Order: sequence, then structure tokens, then C-alpha cells
Amino acid sequence: MLRRALLVFTAAAICSTPLLAQETRRVRATIEKVDGSTLYVKTPDGEDLKITVADKPVYMAIIPATLADLKPGTFVGSGATPGPDGNLVAMEVHIFPEAMRGTGEGHRPMEGPPQATMTNANVNVSVAGVDGQVLTLKYKDGEKKLLVTPKTAIVAYTPGDRGELKPGIKIFIAGALKQPDGSLQATRISYGRNGLTPPM
Repeated sequence: MLRRALLVFTAAAICSTPLLAQETRRVRATIEKVDGSTLYVKTPDGEDLKITVADKPVYMAIIPATLADLKPGTFVGSGATPGPDGNLVAMEVHIFPEAMRGTGEGHRPMEGPPQATMTNANVNVSVAGVDGQVLTLKYKDGEKKLLVTPKTAIVAYTPGDRGELKPGIKIFIAGALKQPDGSLQATRISYGRNGLTPPM
């Protein structure tokens, strides 16, 4: 069950694959109030949203990680933009749990800054560079070199708990379903543990 839950959640949150059939939206917000299975949240631009939690939801906690965790063989997802020299500079690196190895493998455009891309791949080589750590990410159709700087957000995933969703906690929902009454419904919620802001 854990493998299945992780697979469903991370594929939606990291691979930037749109959900079909029903209108959805991504939600980045801070919890203002919790009332039973309903979350009242505020987005960074001040929008107030009402989010209901579907039956048997998946909760994932996002925790800090470090360069030391980016060892060869680690499967990661990284959002990046081209640097001045054209090489990719990581904005964020998400360390997948072992159960997620291979999910969304490859290199593709993603929403965000101009020319932003997402690469889901295995860390093949990690070497120290002038401005940070240079990772060679290898996937089935090729490889990319990625510079991880001191400004790069590095996080990992761990199974979460509904009880941790309290006012002040920052959440991310990859595909909240829009409801007829204007509210949203979520089947998967990721949140920053201990005050962490999810870097999505």
C-alpha cells in the first residue's frame, strides 16, 4: 500500500502531468483553519480557498535534505533553468523514496520560470564544481548535467499524517478538483513538516 500511495502522489506532484476529465488547479497555500475534513487556506497572493479532503487521501510530509544525501544511485526529480553558460542550474531537488524509483523518468518542460525543465533521473556522478556540486543525471533516453548551488532547495519525502495539518502549515496540491460550489477537493496533499515551505 505504501508503494502504491507514494507512486500515485509523487507522479502527480513532481512529473507535471496534467490531470484529465475534471478541471483541476495547483494549490500552494498556508492553512488558516481546519474544520473536520475541510481545510481553509490562503494562497501567497491572498486568495482564500476552501478545500475538502476526499476519502482515503494520501498525505506526504516534505522534509529538508542536504547535498550529502545526493549520492550516486539516488533517484531524484529536479526543477532547473539554464544558467548564463547554458548549463542547467537546479532550483530544487526532490529525493524520491526507493519505492518511487523510475517514476516519471526523463527530461521535460515544466511550469515556472522561462525555459524551466524537470528532470527525473538517477544521480550517476556527483563532483564538486566551482559554484557548487555538479550532478550527472542519467535517464533511459540520455543524461543531463545539473549544478546544485547553495541556493538550491533540497528536500525528501516521507509518509505524512493528517494530524500534522494545522494552521500555519504550508501545503502543496498538484491537482485539486474544482467543485460546483467553487470549493476544491484533494485526494493528495503534501506539506512542509516543521515549518518547511514545499519548494514547488
